[in-house]
Amino acid sequence: MLIHLFIVWTICIGFVRSTDICGLSSLIHRRLPSIHHSSFTFHLINGEGDAFNVTDTSILGGITVSCTTTSACARGLYTYLTQRAGVDIWWTGSRLDNLPLFLPRVGRTLSGKAIVPYRYYFNQVTFAYTTAFWSFDQWELLLDWLALRGVNLPLAWVGYEHILSEVLREVGLSDDEIYSFLSGPAFLPWNRFGNIQGSWGGRLPARWVEDQFTLQKQIIQRMVELGMTPVLPAFTGFVPPALASHFPDANIAVGSPWVTFPYPTTPVHYIPPSDPLFSTLQKMFISKQKAAFGDISNIYTLDRYNENSPTVTTAELRNISADTFASLRAADPQAIWLMSGWIFSSDRFFWQAENRVQTYLDAIPNDSVIILDFYAEANPQWSVYQNFYGKPWVWCELHDFGGNMGMEGNLQRLTTWPLDALNSSGSSMKGMGLTMEGQEGNEIIYDVVLDQAWSRESLNVSDYGKRWVERRYQNSRLPASVYEAWDILDEVIYNNQNLYTQATIKSILELTPKLDDPMDTNGHHPTFIPYDTNTTIVRSLCRLVQAGVEDRSLLNVPEFNYDLVDISRQLLVNRFVEAWSKLVSTYTSLSTDYNAVAAAAPPLHGIVRDLDTVLATNENFLLANWIRDARSWAGKNETYAAYLEYNARNQITLWGPNGEISDYGSRQWAGLVGDYYLRRWQNFTDYLVETKRDGVKYDSDYVKSRMIIIGQLWDSETFAGPWEVQGKTFEVVQMVLNKYA
Repeated sequence: MLIHLFIVWTICIGFVRSTDICGLSSLIHRRLPSIHHSSFTFHLINGEGDAFNVTDTSILGGITVSCTTTSACARGLYTYLTQRAGVDIWWTGSRLDNLPLFLPRVGRTLSGKAIVPYRYYFNQVTFAYTTAFWSFDQWELLLDWLALRGVNLPLAWVGYEHILSEVLREVGLSDDEIYSFLSGPAFLPWNRFGNIQGSWGGRLPARWVEDQFTLQKQIIQRMVELGMTPVLPAFTGFVPPALASHFPDANIAVGSPWVTFPYPTTPVHYIPPSDPLFSTLQKMFISKQKAAFGDISNIYTLDRYNENSPTVTTAELRNISADTFASLRAADPQAIWLMSGWIFSSDRFFWQAENRVQTYLDAIPNDSVIILDFYAEANPQWSVYQNFYGKPWVWCELHDFGGNMGMEGNLQRLTTWPLDALNSSGSSMKGMGLTMEGQEGNEIIYDVVLDQAWSRESLNVSDYGKRWVERRYQNSRLPASVYEAWDILDEVIYNNQNLYTQATIKSILELTPKLDDPMDTNGHHPTFIPYDTNTTIVRSLCRLVQAGVEDRSLLNVPEFNYDLVDISRQLLVNRFVEAWSKLVSTYTSLSTDYNAVAAAAPPLHGIVRDLDTVLATNENFLLANWIRDARSWAGKNETYAAYLEYNARNQITLWGPNGEISDYGSRQWAGLVGDYYLRRWQNFTDYLVETKRDGVKYDSDYVKSRMIIIGQLWDSETFAGPWEVQGKTFEVVQMVLNKYA
């Protein structure tokens, strides 16, 4: 054992590079029991791609991972931990510390090789919907999760505003001109995209910018230690309006407005890449970034047309992409442009005309760009645009809009479509990845994508689900009822064939109350439930509760309790639809009076209260976490803390000062459900009773305005708790099952 420790120690002296393996030693010290800190030896070997072999070190014990890259080493370690030792790491926490006292032998060599060179992670807006207020402790868990699953190309988008501010100051802008342009902490990605500007909750404090820059340095260092290549920001061209007065000869244009946001939050000024000022600021930005982080990556993210309507001709597109790429290469001769394919699908009427995508891409050398096919599990663009005309691209699963928590997925599709794309004629696919807007629930869906990236054969969904749940519940001898519960989920809920509901199913409980049928809601938030609740959710929850009765040790497993709450949550929001339908049919009936409407309202309110109660039993479903994380960045500065809390509240409710995209970032969290959503539904049902009693016509605009006022009042409040879990999960879930099954 001592020799293993000596090997790791000698390797880990000196500067950390992406080809070092000392980061894996640190990961082992963070996650595994101390008795096993010296049980693992890593050897970097020559070979093509990302590949590993895991063997027994000797008959005396120990595990050896031989690998071609640090990322492959991490994946090899993960393969041993999951396939031999039966432990795993989850979004809910690491369970790797449950590694057995005596390590299981490897026996037959475990081998693996990535089928694609890139395994990508993050959507630009995940940095708002999920990680906006994270500390490094939270980042640390996710980065270990990523490394072990073999991710090697994560987006690193924290702290962009620090470098941008330095550049703008250097060219003459004042702090007032800079900070009046920057958005609030919960909305910064859309400021970087050029969708919005300014912060409607108050000006972004300089302290936030500096703290996030410090956090970014920690994140990037850890990514590199774990064998990842961070995708770094580049200068996008979106600038404060004041820049025009400092450079009167520059061609500074005004973009298109974004959705329903009013002036001055939109439109945003930008510098066309053809203007020399664009290249000048690009050089300054990338130079300062390299000085801050080191020369650790040559891959840069830069998207100009994210949900902004291009106002250029087809002929101009080639020059725009050529000039943009030239600015990157002038700043970094090895620069690779990572581009989001979302722009091609979100404004398909523009991009599908006149071969515009091909025109835009042709100006960039094939080996100098990577395109993310953002929504390939539902709306693939690679097949529309002929493998992006030979450019390297990454097959991505989006799945989650705005942090939506509905249970949904298609495991069969995720295990076949990427392989179909990879094996298609003329394929230029070079990666697989995850581009979820918010990282909430449905964890098996995300695991499947990253695991499929290491298998040329489609994963067997049935067998995969069985092994996955055994690791999740830390037991290879589970009651049969557990497997039955997950078979139902995997075969129906996670085999969604309904194209109308691909990627997200949102509950109407979270939407602004209305009398019109909310089950018709489409776009990013389809609300149609494509399965029978009684034969799926109810049956699955019954089996899982039965397992808890049969094996009480399961009640001590965090992930088992999480799943109990998650499935109960889905049951309740589905039942809410039934209660809402009864309310509406009662209200619209000419033969009923206001007393009947009043009697139909309490069942809705009761479901909302019961949902809040079950969510409150688990730490992963608390509004308190979101609020506490936001306020923690302010320390004892109450004014700053109130500003951060307002940002946190507004994102998950009105999403704008006046409900511009209300409910887009809605969540099912205890404290949000039992307070904000309950207020809205009580107000709505009271209004229905009033109109029926007084003979007043229903006014949908009036209802909407009332709901905006409720949102504005709620957003301005201060959270008073409870800050911790309330009640016992298993008892509350049994109550829910007995009441609603």
